[in-house]
Amino acid sequence: MSPPSNAAPPAPTAASSPATIACPHCNGANAAGTDLLATFRSMRCSHCGSPLFTGTPLTLTAANFDAHTAADGLPLLVDFWASWCGPCKSMAPVFDRLAAEFEPHVRFAKVDTDSEGDLATAFRIRTIPTLSLVHDRREVARIAGALFAGDLRRWLYGALSEATGTEAATG
Repeated sequence: MSPPSNAAPPAPTAASSPATIACPHCNGANAAGTDLLATFRSMRCSHCGSPLFTGTPLTLTAANFDAHTAADGLPLLVDFWASWCGPCKSMAPVFDRLAAEFEPHVRFAKVDTDSEGDLATAFRIRTIPTLSLVHDRREVARIAGALFAGDLRRWLYGALSEATGTEAATG
């Protein structure tokens, strides 16, 4: 049974145990407490003072990719895309909207495959858009093609449930 669209995403390990969260601004590692859900709106980077959660996807490059995939306990959903790709452009607003909805359960990020060809090659990206869910430093789920909000939400609920070993909330 898929969860309703207004249900909370399955809680990743970050909500129940201390996590390390990479800053979306300076990429610095930050220790997060056990009550991430209660404090995420006020959390600031211990290095640059910027908010740790912005409700928007961050841009990943070869230079900052490792900092964000190494974040313990916080799943990372990566959208591999290109500016010339029609399906990528049509899915971009959906991806942006769900980034705010799933925060702080999941960090959303984008990789421009034209600018970051080495990352696209490392992930064996053959078609775009391709979404890759990274958790505990490894890819745990992948889906290719543009998705509507409901389809992306359902896929992500299932992928998170499997990746974090939790049952998806059903209402």
